[in-house]
Amino acid sequence: MIKIYGMKTCPDCTYVEEQVKGNDKYEIIDIGLHVKDLKAFLKLRDNSPVFDVAKRIGAAGIPCFVLEDGTVTLNPEDAGLCSRPVNEGATCNIDGSGC
Repeated sequence: MIKIYGMKTCPDCTYVEEQVKGNDKYEIIDIGLHVKDLKAFLKLRDNSPVFDVAKRIGAAGIPCFVLEDGTVTLNPEDAGLCSRPVNEGATCNIDGSGC
């Protein structure tokens, strides 16, 4: 099963979530619903070099995908999904550059 860490308030996350509805190959983990899920995500974020660029540019690093082999990625395509088109508007970063 592929785990997807995200939040309902993130447009990139909701775009990904729509693609996996009803597909039990994926598990959506909303890090805003329970502190245990936020802690699990923060442990990943704090210890994985995958997040180095996200942290450097002030991004949250969601959606985040943990593949079945344990690989952590921020690329939806690595999980068999599509990224939200850049021209769709809303972004998560304070500077408007993305999540």
